[in-house]
Amino acid sequence: MTTGGWGPPGRSPWADPSTPTEQGAPYAGPPPTAPVYGAPPPAYGYPPPYAAPPWGAPYGYATPPRRPQRPGQVITAAVLAFAQSVVVLIASVYVWFFASVADIATTGADGVYDPAAIDALATEGTVLAIVQLVSVVLLIGAGVWVLNSRRRAAALLLVTGLAVQVVLAAYWMVRLQSEIGGFDTDGSIIAVSLFFAAAPLVGLGMLLIGPGRRWFDGTTPATWQP
Repeated sequence: MTTGGWGPPGRSPWADPSTPTEQGAPYAGPPPTAPVYGAPPPAYGYPPPYAAPPWGAPYGYATPPRRPQRPGQVITAAVLAFAQSVVVLIASVYVWFFASVADIATTGADGVYDPAAIDALATEGTVLAIVQLVSVVLLIGAGVWVLNSRRRAAALLLVTGLAVQVVLAAYWMVRLQSEIGGFDTDGSIIAVSLFFAAAPLVGLGMLLIGPGRRWFDGTTPATWQP
């Protein structure tokens, strides 16, 4: 005898298909879920924001292009310009000092030195010291510009500054040879002149040949930084 279910005692409503059953509430669909605050709804056709593609970059964002790498020849030329400016600055101070004391050193040596010649040498030394100091400013300014710009004007300015250094070194070699060339100098004048001309010559080669030249004329291929 069955006592559970709906209907009279002793009779189960499931035993007889014709037995009427009570109608339950209509189906209302799946239970609503609580919204996740702070997460925007996914766009149609794309996965949700928390899903990333296999290569790790989010959809809809392209990797920004990187700037081309500055050739090492250009950097080397700028560094050589800075080093040359230090050397020329020290030499200019010495030239200016000796030109200033030239008259004092020859005072009382009447008949030994020509005063007009001494005055000419002092004036020449002062002018050369000023020119060399101006060339120092040119080297520093051009080197900084080359490291921060790709304009041809920056390269031309640095080439000019380095070429001026080569001219000054050649001038000093000829001038010193004419003054003390009759003495036995064991090639020290040529050695000093080459010392002052070495860095500018290397810097000119870096800028006028190879990647250094192509960097400023716009023909350098796009070499991307890692």
